[in-house]
Amino acid sequence: MNCGQAGVKFQNWAGTYGSSPELFFRPRSVEEIQEILELARQRGKRVKVVGGGHSPSDIACSEDFMIHMGKINRILQVDKEKLQVKVEAGILLSELNLELEKHGMALANLGAVSEVTAAGVIGTGTHNTGIGHGILPTQVVAVSLLLASGEILECSESVNPEVFQAARLHLGCLGIVMSVTFQCVPEFRLREVAFPSTLSQVLDELEEHLRKSQYFRFLWFPHSENVRIIYQDPTSKPPCSSSSWFWDYAVGYYLLEFLLWISSFLPGLVVWINHVFFRLLFNSRVENVSHRIFSYECRFRQHVQDWAIPIEKTKEALLELKAALERNPGIVAHFPVEIRFSQRDEILLSPCFQQDSCYINIIMYRPYGKDVPRLHYWIAYEEIMKKHGGRPHWAKAHSCTRKDLEKMYPAFPKFCAIREKLDPTGIFLNAYLEKVFY
Repeated sequence: MNCGQAGVKFQNWAGTYGSSPELFFRPRSVEEIQEILELARQRGKRVKVVGGGHSPSDIACSEDFMIHMGKINRILQVDKEKLQVKVEAGILLSELNLELEKHGMALANLGAVSEVTAAGVIGTGTHNTGIGHGILPTQVVAVSLLLASGEILECSESVNPEVFQAARLHLGCLGIVMSVTFQCVPEFRLREVAFPSTLSQVLDELEEHLRKSQYFRFLWFPHSENVRIIYQDPTSKPPCSSSSWFWDYAVGYYLLEFLLWISSFLPGLVVWINHVFFRLLFNSRVENVSHRIFSYECRFRQHVQDWAIPIEKTKEALLELKAALERNPGIVAHFPVEIRFSQRDEILLSPCFQQDSCYINIIMYRPYGKDVPRLHYWIAYEEIMKKHGGRPHWAKAHSCTRKDLEKMYPAFPKFCAIREKLDPTGIFLNAYLEKVFY
């Protein structure tokens, strides 16, 4: 049996949450995981699975048993005819992207961070942008679950379909995902163009932007009207890059972190920083493979909130957030507020369940690991999101309890019933999930 390691301290990538599991395991096979589950049952312990650790919340934390899936990371099958790939749960998307590239395939949409596992990226509902595209779990066509009982359950649209609609966004509480099958597309070249606008203008022309660009998003710089619009679209043009000299070098990132650290002592500098960096963030580039445009290196540790609201509420919600900052000059808001869009789906706990959605993502950087005041900003933002029918991103920090979530998610009772059936003793729960389900 794979012996667990004691004394391991787990911390998420942002350094905002951590835990000290009693035993930390790195299994290599389903048989080893089954043995870990049996040991947990014997000792009355819970089990939590962790992947890349990028979720900026405590969703992966546990004081009992923790399983890291990094050694269960193989490509199991590539079907070029169906454009499907079956992978083990622990494979990083950065590894999967390179493998798909060899076969002339790609995922139709990707999040910004690629150092995340296949199971983790679907388990929390990772998304990118594009009103013609769903969140990343909508690209999943089959999932294999190792249940609390030690049995393997296969699910897809045709096999255990009700479990499938839960397992595509599983929160790590239905079982241990062993494999994921993704629906891919032929590889494609992407062109990215960024240009300036204002908040009022982009909100007035929102429908036009959604029509013009397949992967449209925009960044609003708080304490101003400044907006950076980003179009990403398939192209036949050759690869090229034309960007601000500032962002061609890591010095730009280091300078930003230093300025944000200074602003933690002089909060009034944030307004100036937001204005200056707005003028340094315009570029255009073409990449041979799409994942090089979708994904980028995230250099800054940060606190994050990200809620999805019905798309028709976008303008009202953003203007209310802007007004809230103007009414409260003591609230400091780092840039950017990132606004992205996703197509409706039927996944039970998807923030886009049965509604086209706008995601509004706010951040507060942690320069050199230093926490900065954010409570008043967080409270104002959450109140606005709740007012407009918002649903929180499962990977991000939020204050919602079961009472809140039952109102937000029409299929919440159905998901709970499936969870209780598959894991009646709650072996896959932790403190985060207890807040969600109890």
